Amino acid sequence: MTINLLNEDLQIRENRLGSITGYHGSAKDLSNCSRKSVLNDRERSFTQCSSCSSGTAICQLAMIQDAVVINHAPLGCSGDFPEFNFINRTGQIKRKMKLKNVRLISTNLREKDMIYGGNEKLEKTIKEAYERYNPKAIFVTTSCGSGIIGDDVNGAVEKAESELGIPIVPIFCEGFRSKIWATGFDAAYHGILKKIVKPPKNKSNNIINIINFWGDDYFSNLFEKLGLIPNYIVPFTTITQLEKLSEAAATIQVCSTLGTYFSTALEQEFGVPEVKSPPPYGILGTDIWLRELGNIVGKEKEVEELIISEKQRIEEELQDLRNKLKGKKAFVAAGAVHGHSIISVLKELGIQVAGACTWHHDPILDNRDETSDSLKHVVDTYGDIQLTVCNKQSFEMVNLLNRVEPDIFIVRHSGMSIWGAKLGIPTMLIGDEQFGLGYQGIINYGQKIYDMITNSSYVKNLSKYTKLPYTKWWLEQDPFYFLGGNAGE
Repeated sequence: MTINLLNEDLQIRENRLGSITGYHGSAKDLSNCSRKSVLNDRERSFTQCSSCSSGTAICQLAMIQDAVVINHAPLGCSGDFPEFNFINRTGQIKRKMKLKNVRLISTNLREKDMIYGGNEKLEKTIKEAYERYNPKAIFVTTSCGSGIIGDDVNGAVEKAESELGIPIVPIFCEGFRSKIWATGFDAAYHGILKKIVKPPKNKSNNIINIINFWGDDYFSNLFEKLGLIPNYIVPFTTITQLEKLSEAAATIQVCSTLGTYFSTALEQEFGVPEVKSPPPYGILGTDIWLRELGNIVGKEKEVEELIISEKQRIEEELQDLRNKLKGKKAFVAAGAVHGHSIISVLKELGIQVAGACTWHHDPILDNRDETSDSLKHVVDTYGDIQLTVCNKQSFEMVNLLNRVEPDIFIVRHSGMSIWGAKLGIPTMLIGDEQFGLGYQGIINYGQKIYDMITNSSYVKNLSKYTKLPYTKWWLEQDPFYFLGGNAGE
């Protein structure tokens, strides 16, 4: 039992999974140290910036279509609200949904509230949110500010819930609690599991929960051939959909960094089987993933037929792309498991991975299952590479890119992509995590990379007129000048 929903709060990833943010060395060594539980977090003596658990919690909750999210925080913590609204409206257009804005509210904690407490303001905001939107549920996300002054968020939530008669869910995601911002995903899911998901009434044999961000619908076509129906969660769902997650035939996740806590808890607490496999990226990973899904839903024969037909379908185009991309080298920067997934896709295309950087590293997942270990899968299948764990420290990234000089920089998280372009490196920003999924995903990546490498004049010109904020001195230093300690044994 790794998850306890009786607790008001969850263990952060550092304590629960042994997660780290500082490493440089070989991927094989990192994988071995992780499996042997001898991995140390190498501290940096200098850091520039990072992200926050509050943002990752809100990014999952804000797009639940009939809920409201109240951020109990100073107004400055609401700087990313417009971005969530943009993603929400873009996703609604893709899904042919009625356009409407996210329902995000800040309690706007000010200096006076930080001295005398913000509970009264929170209670008023909950009532205002209910009267304004009539939501099916309200989520209250905490912040460093409300956490530091020790506001009684549980007390305010319980009082309002008894008055209003809808679920009001506290999400404890203060940024100072964890260096691993993915802990915010877990916090959001902990709240949903505790107060929204209900025990199953009618179990389905063909609905598959898909834990994802907000990517396009790549699963419907694939699942149609197997007689399965995708149920994308959590963005763009409703509270009623979330209540019935326990009735699904299985749960899959496009990225275990995102869904490790949720999928494990759905299996442990509600009996929904988790598909335990490498992520469905690259040929072998997709093979294993499809077969495990087929085993769970009793579609083994259909899966084998699908694997054969899909491989035949992409065979000629894949070989053509391999010929075109022969000799090219790439650098990858992304969240942990999604970074490993991108490496798998690049290796299938025959592209040299000259280096990779993941924003953090989880030595184990909540399900403790070795076949789900995406880094081990990469090392065992495609061989060793140089890998860095770096929580978006731009100074390290720019130094590394300047040395490696890849033909293509593939990055997830828009704030980091600009550095590749400024250095004149064709830079591919991955906004849709499902773009590289399955057999077709390899083709999608190959076509996009070839297009970007052969059309690089914009970034080349941009680099000519760009002055980097980093000095010549820094660019000549070891990129890991500020990274101390040892990784493990």
